[in-house]
Amino acid sequence: MKGKNILLKQLIAITMVVVIFAMINLSIYMLVTNRLANNFSDTSQAKMVDVEKYLPHNPDSDLVRIDSSLKLSDNLPVLDGAAALLPVYAAFVDNVYPKGSVTFEGGKFSDDNFYGENFAKNSKMQYKNTVRGYQAIVDGTTDILFCASPSSEQVQYAKDNGIELKYVPIGKEAFVFFVNKNNPVDNLTAEQIRKIYSCEYKNWKEVGGADRTINPVTRLEGSGSQSAMNAFMGDTEYGIKSPFAVTGASIGFSFRYYMDSVVGNEDVKMLSLNGVYPSKENIENDTYPVIAQFFAIYRADNENENIPVLIDWILSDEGQKIIEDTGYVRIN
Repeated sequence: MKGKNILLKQLIAITMVVVIFAMINLSIYMLVTNRLANNFSDTSQAKMVDVEKYLPHNPDSDLVRIDSSLKLSDNLPVLDGAAALLPVYAAFVDNVYPKGSVTFEGGKFSDDNFYGENFAKNSKMQYKNTVRGYQAIVDGTTDILFCASPSSEQVQYAKDNGIELKYVPIGKEAFVFFVNKNNPVDNLTAEQIRKIYSCEYKNWKEVGGADRTINPVTRLEGSGSQSAMNAFMGDTEYGIKSPFAVTGASIGFSFRYYMDSVVGNEDVKMLSLNGVYPSKENIENDTYPVIAQFFAIYRADNENENIPVLIDWILSDEGQKIIEDTGYVRIN
């Protein structure tokens, strides 16, 4: 009899353990797994650019090609820039620079090769992206940098080094916000987005969406998109989001062409802002609320005579055609 009681207690204990583990697993699934796997999450993760798709002088590269009237053969300015503008400045190299001026080495991600894509030191085209690109232009290892407006830290870095930078606008682009394609929200006002990122709004139902926590995702400080977002926020401070926001539905930001053509993520959609969709037409007619210029940037003390020659060509009909045919909007 005593042995039966012990066995019964053991069975009850085992049953209780099974039930507890089942409840824990169900809770984890409902609170985390199900929410992360549903059709509202994981929409704002940035993708790395496949540099090999945009290599100059490669017939398989996805670059705009024209019959350029400008051909440079020596004193070639070193070009670098943001990921979003890689197809643009790579096309400039392809159309103007001679074959053999670009040496691509590829590589693996590391502290020295943050983007996993290397060019030889003597290559006239580089890819350091915005954060390291601004440092390279100040340090003199790059001659022309193609980027959006700098962050306050990048401006200060130039001042601290006694370097004056020249900014020449060469094209226009829309700064956009995006969510998962199945998120029912299609439009937000600028004020609503500021309240989302200041964490005044924490649930999508507060802006006409589903009853789901908002996960406002930011980018690397010093990147072109984060600098643009800082300018968009103005005096509104970023809030501290809940640690559980990751289980909700995210919102992200970037530039239109980068999202639409370079990244090409079919699982996300760009939002209308103040009722205006960020189409190329609405950038051209200046009806989209947040339009950003992008620049050809160089040091004022750089004596390479081909820098103004190349920039003048970029502002000509030929250079502007490359910008437009790539997918951006011409400056003039």
